[in-house]
Order: sequence, then C-alpha cells, then structure tokens
Amino acid sequence: MQSAFAPYKDLYTPAGFADTVLDRATLKTRMQQMHVLVATLDDEVIGTIAGTSCGDGEGHLRGMAVLPSHQSTGVAKELLGAIEHWLKRNGCNRVTLDTTLPLDRAMKFYEKNGYKRSGRITDFFGMTLIEYAKSI
Repeated sequence: MQSAFAPYKDLYTPAGFADTVLDRATLKTRMQQMHVLVATLDDEVIGTIAGTSCGDGEGHLRGMAVLPSHQSTGVAKELLGAIEHWLKRNGCNRVTLDTTLPLDRAMKFYEKNGYKRSGRITDFFGMTLIEYAKSI
C-alpha cells in the first residue's frame, strides 16, 4: 500500500513514513497483533485496514489504505464498516484511530463516517498525531 501514501512521503518524517508503510517484518508483526482485512479485485490487494480490541469496550484502528486507482469508489467505506462490525462483535462499543495532519482527505473521510476529534494529540515520530473516536 506504499502507493496510497506516496503523495505524502515528503510530508512525513522518515521514521513516521517507515512506520506507516510496512515492510515484510512490520507487516508480520501487525498481522500477529491485529485483525487485518484486505479488499481485493482480481487477486490484487486494493485496500487494507487493521483493528484490535483494547479491552474495556474500546477498539483501535490502524493501517487504513486504498490504492489511488480505487479511492472514491466505496472500498474505504466497506473496509471501515467491516472492521467496525468485527470490533462490535468482539465487545467494542467505541473505536479510536489516529491520523497525521498531512492526511486531510482521510480526516474528512473519517468525519463523514461519524468519527470526531477526541481532543487527544500526541507525537508520532516528530509529527502531530490526532486521535478520532466513534461510538459503535
């Protein structure tokens, strides 16, 4: 999914970009720690999202990406709905996610789908990381 984030590479710190665009080792770790969903078309992965149950009814999302050629086609909305459904089935009633300032389009997408800024802002490898939350 590197191509989904390629337009933002120069806006990320090198460490932030490396943590966002996974290599084989970090992908393996992500798949061991989180529930990962992929959207495919003709045996090609066109989108991905990961989520985990954090306990106390809260879930957390990570790694939402859709290939540029499939953005604005509904793939992201389907992935988001599917992972929210999985989290709800696994005892979550609230979901959080974090995003960086350069991902303005992603923030608008999350807001359109019911996520609101929680007010929590942290550091992500020298970048501002904004938390969003939604009740499910």
